[in-house]
This record gives sequence, C-alpha cells and structure tokens, in this order.
Amino acid sequence: MIVTRSWLQEWIDLDGISTEDIAKTFNAIGLEVDRIHEYRVPSKIVFGKVLECEKHPDADKLNICKVDIGSATRQIVCGASNVRAGLSVAVATIGAVMPNGMAIKPVKLRGVDSEGMICSSSELGLPETGKGIMELDSSIGSFKLGEEVSTNALFNDDLIEIELTANRGDCLSIRGVARDLSAAFDRPIKEYTVTDNDEKRGIGRILSLVHEKDMDVNLRYKALDLKELTLPFIIKLRLAQIEESRESDVESMMLYVTHSTGVILRAYRHDFFTENDEKLGKVVLGEDENGFTCTKNKKQEIASIIGIIQKDASKMIEAHGTVILEASYIPPDIISKKMSESKIEAGPMFYRTSRGSEPELEGGLSYCIDLIEDCSNSTTFSGNIEISKSFKEKIVTVTKQEIDAIIGAEIDKTVIAKILKNLGFDTSKSSTDNFIITVPQFRHDIVNKQDIVEEIVRMVGIDNIESKPFLLKEANRLEDNYFEYKKRSIYRHKAAQSGFFESIHFVFDEKKVLQSYGFKTTKEDLELLNPIVQTLDTLRPTLYTGLLKAASANVKNGYASVKLFEIGSVFSPLREESLKMSFLFSGEKEPEALSNGGKPAKVDFAYFVQKIADIVGDVELREHTTEHRLSHPYQTAQIIQNGAVIGELFRVHPEVEKAYDLDVAFLCELDFSKLSFELKIAEKKSKYQASFRDLSLIMPKDMAFEKVKDVINAHATDELIRFYPVDKYTDESLGEDMSLSIRFVLQSNDKTLEEEDINGAMEAILEALDKELGIGLR
Repeated sequence: MIVTRSWLQEWIDLDGISTEDIAKTFNAIGLEVDRIHEYRVPSKIVFGKVLECEKHPDADKLNICKVDIGSATRQIVCGASNVRAGLSVAVATIGAVMPNGMAIKPVKLRGVDSEGMICSSSELGLPETGKGIMELDSSIGSFKLGEEVSTNALFNDDLIEIELTANRGDCLSIRGVARDLSAAFDRPIKEYTVTDNDEKRGIGRILSLVHEKDMDVNLRYKALDLKELTLPFIIKLRLAQIEESRESDVESMMLYVTHSTGVILRAYRHDFFTENDEKLGKVVLGEDENGFTCTKNKKQEIASIIGIIQKDASKMIEAHGTVILEASYIPPDIISKKMSESKIEAGPMFYRTSRGSEPELEGGLSYCIDLIEDCSNSTTFSGNIEISKSFKEKIVTVTKQEIDAIIGAEIDKTVIAKILKNLGFDTSKSSTDNFIITVPQFRHDIVNKQDIVEEIVRMVGIDNIESKPFLLKEANRLEDNYFEYKKRSIYRHKAAQSGFFESIHFVFDEKKVLQSYGFKTTKEDLELLNPIVQTLDTLRPTLYTGLLKAASANVKNGYASVKLFEIGSVFSPLREESLKMSFLFSGEKEPEALSNGGKPAKVDFAYFVQKIADIVGDVELREHTTEHRLSHPYQTAQIIQNGAVIGELFRVHPEVEKAYDLDVAFLCELDFSKLSFELKIAEKKSKYQASFRDLSLIMPKDMAFEKVKDVINAHATDELIRFYPVDKYTDESLGEDMSLSIRFVLQSNDKTLEEEDINGAMEAILEALDKELGIGLR
C-alpha cells in the first residue's frame, strides 16, 4: 500500500508531525514501512505561464515560447509536443541544477536564444505523468507566477510504502490508513460531506434496478451526463506515484477515488443497459453460470461480476456521454470462498474486495461525483438507486479487568474508549464495567476480545506499556505444556535411536489423494478458503500420505532402506485436532555387510513390530481391518498397550507400494496421547533363578491366540512371570488343527522353584484350557 504525506493530509491533519515520526508510528501500530521516498524539486524552478507559442523556423519539432515567470517574460525553446499558449507550467530558470545534475544555462537552439527549460515531471525527479511537459492546473492549489515550485506541498512530498498483512484490507485506502493514524495521534479524521441537489433530473428517469433474488452484496448507483472531462494533474501525479494506470480518464478517476476512499467503484456506459435508443436503462442483478453475483442488461449480457471483474463491453471509455457509477461492497469471506470453489478470471479490484473494501458506499460515490464535477462540465442526476443487504453485526463484550489482565498493565478507561472510537468501533452501549463493542463492517478481522485488546495495544504502543519482571513460582514451573514437550522430545529421541529419521510436513494435504485411499476429509462447510496450492487443499486426517511421499523421494535418491517417523497434528472431518505418531519402514533391514554377504534381508512384519516395541514399549497385537485402502489385507494389526488400543500397524498394499516406487513397506500410526508417559517406578526383581517350560497345544487353526492368552492369565499362579508363542506347526495329520508351542517363564521371589512347583502351575493352566476351550497337549 502506497501513501503520500500530502494525500494523507486530505484526510487527517498532520501539521507538526514529521514524516519520520509518521513512519515510526506506522511501524509501532503494525503497519510495517517498507520504504520512504522523498520528492524534492530543486530551487530556481518556478511556476510559469506560456503566453505565446510559435513553431521554430528551422526545426519541425521545436517551439519558441514566451513564458511569464512572474518577474519577467523569458523566451524558451521547447520540444514537447503538448506545449501551447495558455498552459501553466514548471520552468527551470537560469542557474537551476536539475536532479540529474544538469545545470540550466542560456543556450541557442538552431539559432534561437533559449533562457530556461519548461519541465516534464520526470525531469524534476517525479514519476512520469504522461508524454511531454507537465500541464499544471488548479488541482495543485493556488500558486503565483515566479513562485518556487518546491513551496507547493505536492512537489515537496514524501511517499511511504507500507507492507500490509492479509487481514488488514481496511488499510488498502488513504482513508483507511488515516483512520489508524487518527487513533495513534488522537486527531480526528476528516469525514466527507455528502451532498445532493434535488432540483436536478432524477436518476429514476434513465435507470432502474431489478434483482432475481436476495444477494450477499450492497450496491449503490449514481448517474451523470459526462462532458469535457479532463483528468486533473494531481490525479495523474498520484496515480503515477502508486504505480497504477488505466486506459481512460474515467477509469483513472475510479481508481483514484477507490485508492483514496476504499470504496470499490465502476463506471458503465448507460447505453449498455438500454435497447433500441430507449432512455430508461435496466440493470439486472443476478448470478452467472458459476453462481457469482453479477449485473446484466436486458439481453442478459454480463456487465460485471461484482467485486471480481468488469467486462470490456460495459466500460465507459469516452470522456462524454451518460455514465452510470456503481459503488459495491461484498464481504471478503464470501467472495474468497466462492472464488476458491470456482476459479474464474479476476480483475485488478479483486484483491481489494477479497481483503475487505470500504462498506460506506454513499461517501465514496459523493466524493467521486464532486471530483468529476470539479474537472468537467458534467451534470449529475439527483438521487440514487441502491440495493442493501443487512449483514449481522459483530458484538464483542470485554471487561476493563480482562483488558488489563491480558495486557499485563492498567490502561485508563477513557484512553481505551477514545482509541476504539477513533478506529471506528461503536462503544455507545458500554456500561461502567463492561465494554460492549460493535465491530465496524470494514474490520472483518476482529472476532473476539483478544482482537480488541490487540487493537488497544497497537495504539498505546508496546514500548509505552510498563515492563514487569516475571513472577516465578516453583509450583508452576512444570505445567502441562512442559510435560507435553518432554513426552514428545523423549519419543523423538527414542525413534532416532532406533534408526528412524524425523520427517516434517505441512498440516495440509491433497483432498483427492486422501479420498482415493478412503480417508474421511474435512467437511465442505469447514474446508480451507484459500489453500496455499491446489495440492494442499485440505487439513490432513493422517500422517501416512506425507511419509509415503517422503519415502518415495528417498528411494528415488538411491536409498535402499528408508526409515521415517513423524509426530504431528491430524484433523477429523469436523476439524477436531489430535496428535499422532507415525512410522514407515521400507526396503532392507540393515546395510550391506560381510555378515549378510552383501544381501541384507527385506523388512518383515515381525521385525517392524519389534522396532515399534523398541520405541513405545511392550505392545500386543490384535487382528484388525483398516478403514482405509493403504493396507495389505492379510498383514494388519491393532496395537494394544496397557489394555487400550493405541493405533494400527500394517504392511502397505502392493499396489500402493508400486504407485510410490517402494520396496516392501510397513506403516504404523499411534495416538500420541495414549502412549505411556509416567513416572518410572522401580519394581522388585527376584534374585532366584527363572525356570522355562514349553507346552505344545493342539488347537483349531481359526482359534485366536487372544482366547488362549485370556484363559492362561485368568488361571496363572503368582510364579508365572510371562509367556509367549515360539512356534506354530501344521501337517496333514493334524487336519483342521495346528500345534502352537508356548514358552512359560516362572520365577519366585522367595525361593528357587522346584519341579513340583513348576508342574503344579502347568497342570492348572492345562486343566483350564481343556475345560474352557477344549484344547490340550499335543
């Protein structure tokens, strides 16, 4: 956003405040200054008037001019194509030194004496305002012939370029920036007076407005009979300073007023809305084929898509004729969401509407009408035509105590009220203890009390708030966030120690890919409005796809073994956030070495389970079917720890492996909140020798080990420390049964177990297995 000091002065009194102080204030209130450029016209350059202009007898492109510079009349030879008698100009007199270092001296040009130079804007160090010399007019204010040009504020100006964050669309105008300065300097903003002459012809004679249904848009129309419009020099200069231009004077005027007031303006040809030489034009408000709000004529030809683009056929190019002026406002969240759903061509004004334009349409239109009437012989039709949508007011309630608590300092209530008023907030409904704040429509970024407090801090100035030392209390040093950080840090280190490399990705992912694998993505009404790119258009419901992409990239870089992990947030369709920890292992178990003959084995299910257990501790597996389509149908398991399901583990489906150019690959995703993180408690260990017993049980092939485990746990003696399967055997003689060998570890805290103790424990278990499951020894 580019502003100049003189332009700001039209909206707020900056007398007595230096440009340096203005820039410091901008930085203090969150409007970061990107650059400052000074325009300083050199001395001995004065205002003059061309009295006579004749062609040079010996040069077709030169003119001999008599120029009144107040103290004398000088003869100056000028080569500008636009020089003519009657022009007010800037004249570099003898002795002047131009910004490029050229000194002005008396010279002869093709035998004719020349005492000075009639200047173009670029020759004075100003932006290019057009071909030829500057044509000065009353728009720059009053001046006397012979007076130094540098005494005029417009030619002794400072340009300030501000970097705005995306949420500050209210500052995309001179008026909006002045509004922030009004609060910072406690100086009133200059409001524009709206006028209308009822004695003029009414707009209803030439224009009507109909709408097909209620739209989320505010529109206001005025009409003029445009005659002899000439763009004032001040507008040419300022548009050059903000590095903007338009094809016609009418469009340049619309751009100037929009940049000044923040109101989005468009100019239409009146005859675009009429048929067969009719006088009454008809504007139809409706929707295009993509559902965007647009204006059409009787033939259903689109004049413009509100807030996005105006069609060339409807533009007012000529500086004469009947013109329809339109001021529009559409909430930025509505137009941004619609644009993200249906990408269409956008015009230069879309950036402003998508960030938030000025909703006070009447003031912007009146400002534009008065400006046109001042620089033309145009006649305005009285009255206006409008359609208005009442948007829901945002009201934020906050107490004085809450404001002080958030800031950490006491701010005077009067100061708070004055800041909010100068920023455009309505606090008239506030009581003694509560601020009841109505948020202005142009501040769409304000939604809660924290936003209100941020506005107060911006204007008070962070440097003006008294610093206080931190109050440290031992009881509060280790809070929940510390333990969350510590838990994450410990598991990250465990994963790294087990040979996994950490991978970090955006919390966004590609919706199309996720849905193709069966993942439930964010609901449409909660979806991202402005994705970074189309391949990151939704919040991720899993970490799997990010790890697969990272693994694929590593394989393409020549890695035969890829071990990755990530701890990150995932989101449900309702945007509920949770923390997950995921692992990926693909390719070879270990590097090539002498011990494996240079041919290391591929990772398998058991090996991957052991690697996960090395990181998260002892786990159990349970048969499982995943809800997505990334998994192999026969190598999938639920992971259980301390009796609770904490995640899943599976081999990646061969088709997915092929799609990502991966060798054998396994994935695991765990609910990080369910991973064990408790104080370590020392347990008593027996000093006596442990005993081992293996039992081979004949059981049906389709019987789950979990049933066997539950029976053993229910009837185990105190001496049974642990048990686990070590072998499985089938052959034709066993038919539909199989042999499962289970190893039991027994140990006593009181003595070395004797054979009798061991046999007793085993017999109790065998008896229970036979009674409850009908299985026994092989």
